[in-house]
Amino acid sequence: MNLDLDQFNDIDFENIGSWPKLVKIVFAVFLAACVTGASYYLFISDAISIMDAEKKKEVELRTDFENKYRLAANLKLYREQLVIMEAQFAELLKMLPSENEMPGLLDDVTFVATDAGLRINSLDWEDEISRDFYIEFPIKMSVQGDYHQLGHMVSGIAKLPRIVSLHDFVIRRSDEGGLSMDILAKTYRFKEGAELPKETAGGKK
Repeated sequence: MNLDLDQFNDIDFENIGSWPKLVKIVFAVFLAACVTGASYYLFISDAISIMDAEKKKEVELRTDFENKYRLAANLKLYREQLVIMEAQFAELLKMLPSENEMPGLLDDVTFVATDAGLRINSLDWEDEISRDFYIEFPIKMSVQGDYHQLGHMVSGIAKLPRIVSLHDFVIRRSDEGGLSMDILAKTYRFKEGAELPKETAGGKK
């Protein structure tokens, strides 16, 4: 086939049937390319985007399934651990003083301090502090003695049957010799009818 470019001059779009064969072929190829390109951008590209999104979603679903399967496989172990945690928490609750035991707890702290050989300068309840599911009862203490006596008192308070935590130690030399220590002791009481945070209750809903 001779390539005669003159055939493309003065073509009549109103009479396509009279076009030379070469012009018809070129025009058909061009038209097919335009239709193919338009079809890709209008239909195929959207389908590819949807397919990519579905593939990504499939990966996420697989990961979610694997995580849930892993949890389901260990569900029995989690339940056993939850029972143990609930039992431990119940034991801790028993170590919190009841309302009737609060005055006696102050006597216990006083006894521990005097039994350690310390001189008590002051021992007073501070204002209670209400938390989410418990009440905090601070006890401000000021005692005087030597290093070993202070350590004996701290050890004795840790061994009390009720939970008492020690905070804000301030130790300095006393003008009368030995050491003087200011300390804040705290005990706690669970609020009746309070709802525990999910983390504390082992995530139980």
